[in-house]
Amino acid sequence: MAEKLNVHKMLTILNLKNSVLNHFLMELRDEEIQTDRMRFRENLYRTGEIMAYEISKIMEYELKDVKTPLGVSQISVLKNQPVIATILRAGLPFQQGMMHIFDRASAAFVSAYRKTKKNGSFEIKVEYVASPDLENQVLIIADPMLATGQSLVLACKELLQKGNYKTLHIAAIIGSKEGVEYVRRHLPNAHIWLGALDEELTTRSYIVPGLGDAGDLAYGEK
Repeated sequence: MAEKLNVHKMLTILNLKNSVLNHFLMELRDEEIQTDRMRFRENLYRTGEIMAYEISKIMEYELKDVKTPLGVSQISVLKNQPVIATILRAGLPFQQGMMHIFDRASAAFVSAYRKTKKNGSFEIKVEYVASPDLENQVLIIADPMLATGQSLVLACKELLQKGNYKTLHIAAIIGSKEGVEYVRRHLPNAHIWLGALDEELTTRSYIVPGLGDAGDLAYGEK
């Protein structure tokens, strides 16, 4: 299924090709290595750097003349820096890794959480949004886990109140098939970037095999 999904022009699954990213994914998934919170956060950060580099390949560029000590070199540079948003709290290291690459980018933050109902189901609640003007901007939403896709779609709707962005990229380290399909239905123009695609969700909407709760692994249990 992963290979079939990858041919879609708006979905890129990075671990289908060999790169050092796969090593970081392995460490993020490994239950023994996960016990080192600092290393877990560092691997989120490094994966963000790699994901930002991949996204940069399809962004808009313009030629710039750069004066060197010996002459002038014409170089293709980014036309505009993106706005990089994340959903608190798990996404913070992932977002920071991206901002290390897009080092002049602005940042946006959305606070969203699952509110569990008595019957065991849940709904997504958004309590806080901080964002620059998004009118005609390239927006990247960085969230480590794309499980059901509900929080990402809701975050996008909240961010739209800050302006109509020009281009939307959704970046996740691990996504589920169900989450990808949900995002496609509600955000058909979004380009989805995944480190890896997993097939299943548990009854509590955790990705299998996934890696567990990224926020708890990075910062401690809630």
